Amino acid sequence: MTTLASLPVLAPVAAAQNDLLSRIFVFDRYGELLQMLQNSIFAGAVLGLIGGFVGVFVMMRDHAFAVHGISEMSFAGAALALLLGYDVVTGSMIGSIASALLIAFLGAKASNSNSVIGALMPFGLGLGILFLSLYQGRSANKFGLLTGQIVSVDADQLHTMIIGAVVIISLLVMVWRPLSFASLDPEVARAKGVPMRFLSLVFMVILGIAVALSVQVVGSLLVLALLITPAAAAMQVTASPLRTLILSVLFAEASIVGGILLALAGSLPISPYVTSISFLIYVVCRVIGGVKRRHSASGRQLTEKAQDL
Repeated sequence: MTTLASLPVLAPVAAAQNDLLSRIFVFDRYGELLQMLQNSIFAGAVLGLIGGFVGVFVMMRDHAFAVHGISEMSFAGAALALLLGYDVVTGSMIGSIASALLIAFLGAKASNSNSVIGALMPFGLGLGILFLSLYQGRSANKFGLLTGQIVSVDADQLHTMIIGAVVIISLLVMVWRPLSFASLDPEVARAKGVPMRFLSLVFMVILGIAVALSVQVVGSLLVLALLITPAAAAMQVTASPLRTLILSVLFAEASIVGGILLALAGSLPISPYVTSISFLIYVVCRVIGGVKRRHSASGRQLTEKAQDL
């Protein structure tokens, strides 16, 4: 029987395809890798929890663009720390929180927020590229800041992530009701005396910490897949705040932990796996949400016709 590899013209194509698949999925010594990289898997689970919680408010407050802007400044801070020989996590955290506070202060009004973020994004990316260009160390360290690394999480970083998760979730629980009110109906909340500026500052600091922690694993360019897509997918299938939170956490966990488990089986960075799983979940939820809305609209039309009769 003739195969693709037996045809002279198609043999290079088949070889290239086999080589590509061998790079994406290689399960050699998979059990040993799972044992060696337990910290990365646990870190992914912690980040999924953070992303699920924070992502709900990111979507409610329409801060998706802010996540991207903060991640670029986080990248710049991490690149500067790498260049100077300091802790990359600390540099990433400083860059994230500084940019988050800058956005909160200068972009207090919705009309100013996008322009501030739009100015910060290329500035942060340019600084990061400058610092990485000056860095003379391993190229893997440079690439990891952009696309993430699953082997870069040690015990100390895992403890830092756990502490960060406790701080983030504790702060969100403390301000959950007023922050939800201010996010869903800001005009009424302002009229009722809700401290809008204070809540905005608190949430931006929370967002800065979440971005800095996420950048360590998924990279600065693709942090959106963890802090936005899971919550956006959850909102497609339910309007209940509690169900949205639960689904957002589950979707984030599936994306990050599933991405890490798949990345262990190949030679590619973790980010393509995480983003692919996250996007697939979003597409499925989008389809389910569309079907539900169509059935709901049909039901309302039938009810209205029955009442007219």
